[in-house]
Amino acid sequence: MATVEEVMDDASTRMEKSVQALQRELGGIRTGRASPALVENLMVDYYGVPTPLNQIAGISIPEARLLMIQPWDRSAMKEIEKSIMKSDLGLMPNSDGTVIRINIPQLSEERRRELVRLVGRKVEDGHVAVRNIRRSGIESFRSMQRNKEMSEDESRRAQSEIQDLTDLHISEMDDMKKDKENEVMEV
Repeated sequence: MATVEEVMDDASTRMEKSVQALQRELGGIRTGRASPALVENLMVDYYGVPTPLNQIAGISIPEARLLMIQPWDRSAMKEIEKSIMKSDLGLMPNSDGTVIRINIPQLSEERRRELVRLVGRKVEDGHVAVRNIRRSGIESFRSMQRNKEMSEDESRRAQSEIQDLTDLHISEMDDMKKDKENEVMEV
């Protein structure tokens, strides 16, 4: 059976991964400025295999509102353009045969509000993931107590520690939410 430290370490690691996953998801939400995170995980049909864009092309930001995608294999240009147009990003690629340029248009007020709601949903999903990890840890502690591997006091102390860990990660996610909402609403 696992020890208190092992359960806490596992919970901490899993909560940290949830925070990192949320950070990646929020990075992919479009703001008024260009960011490689917008398109880097876009799946492109590369010789019949769905491949993330960042594995078949270099993505750079020559200007604040311009993304430049340079495929390492020019034969993938059409598929990259198709993937960008099919995505729900609302971006139009312009190709000159060697690079694809994407102008990032200014967001409308309505679209900004939609994105803020999307940010809220993603953060709430992150909260749920962290709370599920907490529940799993607490259940482990209760099981250890039932099996007489720890006292009731030790179980309560461990449950309190995992709650503190949960609060820490949830507040970290809330800070990320505030930052992203401010970034989205910025004109």
